[in-house]
Amino acid sequence: MTPPLSPDSILQTGLAFWASKTLLSAVELGVFSQLADGPLAFEALQTRLGLHPRSARDFLDALVALGFLRRTDRTYANTPETDLFLDRAKATYVGGLLEMANHRLYPSWGQLSEALRSGEPQNELKTGGPGLFEVLYADPQGLEEFLAAMSGISRGANQTIARTFPWQQVRTFVDVGTAQGDLAVQIALAQPHLSGIGFDLAPVEPIFASYVERHGLAERLHFAAGDFFQQPLPAADVVLMGHILHDWDLPTKRMLIGKAFEALPTGGALVVYEAIIDDDRSKNAFGLLMSLNMLIETPGGFDYTGADCMGWMREAGFSSTRVEPLVGPDAMVIGVK
Repeated sequence: MTPPLSPDSILQTGLAFWASKTLLSAVELGVFSQLADGPLAFEALQTRLGLHPRSARDFLDALVALGFLRRTDRTYANTPETDLFLDRAKATYVGGLLEMANHRLYPSWGQLSEALRSGEPQNELKTGGPGLFEVLYADPQGLEEFLAAMSGISRGANQTIARTFPWQQVRTFVDVGTAQGDLAVQIALAQPHLSGIGFDLAPVEPIFASYVERHGLAERLHFAAGDFFQQPLPAADVVLMGHILHDWDLPTKRMLIGKAFEALPTGGALVVYEAIIDDDRSKNAFGLLMSLNMLIETPGGFDYTGADCMGWMREAGFSSTRVEPLVGPDAMVIGVK
């Protein structure tokens, strides 16, 4: 017999913001960092977090029911995942992105319907203010937090690129829009014969330098300050662009791919990676939702399929192209000159 139709999935998705905001508030309040040293009794955790008696038990038990905390009697503990990824003191912390989602994206996504009708961003640009990147780069502390967040969510893909790309015949690489420098660091750690350049705007340099120094790679990784709108890219055997192209409109995407082509020798490669949408545009929901996030945050940015990117690469002159999966929704598109 055909099972009866149910509205469960519709209602779960329609009300998914309940669970999302509960997790985002837990990150903001430091729930998982408070539990990093071990389980705490309800009363102790309530006190440390400053929770009102009316809300405390429902909030913490909701985190248990959602799978983010464990509870034994009246004692709460992190799960292995939240302990590893949501403790602010750990290098594996990915909560920086969730903090940005809580403070920045959550309010803006409330205006998605307007964005869908107007095609216009719903952030500061809506009221004549500066754009996303102007806001971030004008605040040193906020910039450092954002770049650390990008490292946290990208590390798995970065490590996969470092291990699986054919680096044997390569000597140099440049990471365009390097941010904190985690992609460059992971490549250098996995491939001791390589030297690399992190290319980004000047305010990023001290953040990059500190991160590289902490990993003992200052002799092989160097920073080049520059604006890829105004300058050519540094020359290297491999040019990498992680989570860069989706920020921009199609003419800018093509311009950046063209600049990468010019920076490469014959036989060199461009590696583009982010949440590449599947060619059928029906499976990688994260990539499609990320593209809607670009609608919210940027004047012209959008995510794209592997076929789209390979087509732009061929237009720029790359002789061969391919798509390879990375981690989760991420994939890399490779073009060889």
